[in-house]
Amino acid sequence: MIISKKWLGQYMDLSDVTIEEMAERITDAGLEVEGVSHMSCGNHLVIGKVLSCEDHPDSDHLHVCQVDLGEKVEQIVCGAPNVATGKKVIVARVGAKLPDGEIKEGVIRGVQSNGMLCSLLELGVDAHILSEDSKNGIELLDEDAPVGNEDPLGYLGLDDAILDVGLTPNRNDCMSAWSMALETGAILHKDVTLPYKEGSSNIGTATQLKVSSETEKCPLFLGKIINEVTIKPSPKWMKELLLASGMKSINNVVDISNIVMLETGQPLHFYDVKAIPAKEITVKDHQAGPYTALDGAEYELMDDDIVITTEGKPIGIAGIMGGDDSKIEQTTTGIIIEAASFDHVSIRNSSRRLNLNTDASIRFQKGIEPMAPFKAMDRAVQLLMEYADAKGIEETAQYGTNNYTPVEFNVNLTKINKLLGTDFSEEEVLQVLNELHFEPTKINEDIHLVIPSYRTDISMEADIAEEVIRILGYDRLPSTLPYMPATLGALDKRQRMRRRLRDILSNIGYNEAVTYSLVSKKHIDDAIMPCSQDIVELASPMSEDRRYVRNSMLPSLLGSIAYNQARNQSDVALFELSNVYGKKYVEERIAIAASGSLQKNRWQKFSVDVDFYTMKGLAESMLEALGFNGNRISVRENKLDIKHFHPYRSAELYLGRELLGVFGEIHPIMAKEYGIEDTYGMELNLEVLLKNKASKVKFVEISKYPAVSRDLALVVKDDIKVADIVNSIRKNGKLGKENIIQNVEVFDIYTGEHVEKGYKSIALSIVFQSNEKTLKDKEINEIFNNILETLKKDVDAQLRA
Repeated sequence: MIISKKWLGQYMDLSDVTIEEMAERITDAGLEVEGVSHMSCGNHLVIGKVLSCEDHPDSDHLHVCQVDLGEKVEQIVCGAPNVATGKKVIVARVGAKLPDGEIKEGVIRGVQSNGMLCSLLELGVDAHILSEDSKNGIELLDEDAPVGNEDPLGYLGLDDAILDVGLTPNRNDCMSAWSMALETGAILHKDVTLPYKEGSSNIGTATQLKVSSETEKCPLFLGKIINEVTIKPSPKWMKELLLASGMKSINNVVDISNIVMLETGQPLHFYDVKAIPAKEITVKDHQAGPYTALDGAEYELMDDDIVITTEGKPIGIAGIMGGDDSKIEQTTTGIIIEAASFDHVSIRNSSRRLNLNTDASIRFQKGIEPMAPFKAMDRAVQLLMEYADAKGIEETAQYGTNNYTPVEFNVNLTKINKLLGTDFSEEEVLQVLNELHFEPTKINEDIHLVIPSYRTDISMEADIAEEVIRILGYDRLPSTLPYMPATLGALDKRQRMRRRLRDILSNIGYNEAVTYSLVSKKHIDDAIMPCSQDIVELASPMSEDRRYVRNSMLPSLLGSIAYNQARNQSDVALFELSNVYGKKYVEERIAIAASGSLQKNRWQKFSVDVDFYTMKGLAESMLEALGFNGNRISVRENKLDIKHFHPYRSAELYLGRELLGVFGEIHPIMAKEYGIEDTYGMELNLEVLLKNKASKVKFVEISKYPAVSRDLALVVKDDIKVADIVNSIRKNGKLGKENIIQNVEVFDIYTGEHVEKGYKSIALSIVFQSNEKTLKDKEINEIFNNILETLKKDVDAQLRA
């Protein structure tokens, strides 16, 4: 919110308060003043009159001027193209300090110069509020400018200071100068008088104007015809206030619409009455098509946009900008005033899509108090009668209602003090409530309050407690030490798992990634193990790429792989721990993606590339480290998701009977869509691990007895799984109370010559070792023969000849 000290000074006496003190007090009360600036800067200035202007004898663009300063005449050399005899100008005398330096007496190309004729740019005035003439030359003053006046900036209304107040989302009311004045008055304990006359618009003859709305996005619309207005320059005070707010003065009628918006926070729109001969205005949506707005640009409207129409044709984009064909011109003799309430979400969406962030749209987006349309209509009629000779006023036409009921409730001083930890007196609190215009009334031990319509953020006793402490000062809060019971700090089960997974993956060379939780529809469609019926969609997303809350993590990680591969980083290994969301659930998952080589040594020509078995081994080693050993983990054929994973190079991972995740090579079609090559991925649901009890990870000493290795080659049918063979071997390793089979490793799978069609040869190495003694051949042979019998029985395995 931009507001000037002069503007606030119209409503209260600020003569005893500096702008810096105001900024500090307002900030202390919870509305942070982000900046204090002055509209202009310079001292030792005076208004002068150019008595003569002659060309410089040694320059083709400089002029030698004799300037009357009131008390004396000074010779000044000036290079401005618009300087001329008889013009009144701003003169910086010798010794004046301007933004760019100090003015000194000097000689310019052999001619004495005692001062400088100034442009407003040279006096620090913001360029965007200046006309082209003001930018390109010195400032020329009106004929009635008093020569010798030593406050030319004050004469121009540029001696003002500006507060840039950062508003919190709940204080949209302070977008109104009147509300900001009431707030400032309460903070500074000043009496505030607003120039508002309630009911000023309740005048006029019977109207022919008909207003209506065909959309629920416009619950209230006020329209008023004023048949006669006079277009002329605005009064000086109005020009100065608009200038301080960063707006240029256009004419009295347009300026009144702007000044009322700034005062009340309610955007108004004035239509030329001749542009609406039917005297009918209807608010609609579903008016898709091209439309030329007030700025002369053409915009493509969509069905969701709210449009002001007459006779079925658009004349304005509701809450954003009016049309080029109904704007106020110098020839305008009558107007129609519009004051309405529009759905703030719809205005925000239209404004963002059309890239039209106007002063009106910003106010509608933040929300406007319910009584603002009526206040704005009253104020507009009041100003039009005073400064635009308004006549032929018709009564106000109204559609709908604001359904406003004043908020009233009781508060208790004892409860407020208890909530704040203070001991404020009743007198202090009542004074604050009066200054905030909450109309406090004592009822026994309680205080009854009626909240003003503009304070939409106040609804309960806790809000009042906040108002009391911020006005009286947070420094009034007593200093106390917080009560902190002694607790034992420790990680919970979930935190321990996160830390362990990060350690495991980081130690083997994987890098942790952090990707956006908000994703596009494409990522939702490509979700791994999704809950597709429960997707969270944002009502007002930053962009279409950030419309949904993700329900899977691997697609986001594949985007990171694509980013790296596009920059010639082919060896990438990433993981991410995060949550995925639905409307009724939150799941913690881990996603892993890798491509290229995990290890590479060009000197030794050694490379270990990522493949299906990399992901499988990684999953098994992670789970084993977490206490979920091989007996509880099973790898099954991937039938769950062959759209995103290669159907023959992927698998499902189960913990007992519960699906834990999916891993394998990314499907070639999906890889092409994401712009990646030879990438393998995995996504695991950690909630499954967290609700199952992990086995304790035991550490045992290395056996001091020798190990014995036996190899065997088996012939089995093609559909037999290696995991079944390994499980059959391991369950026969009992010798006494220990299992002496330490490892079973597959080192070859062969199909072809000497192996019957439909069968395959699997070569395995079995390592036997005891922790208690040296194994004898007889003991090993006995277990080995049991293994062969079990394999014959379980998988119909035959020793290969």
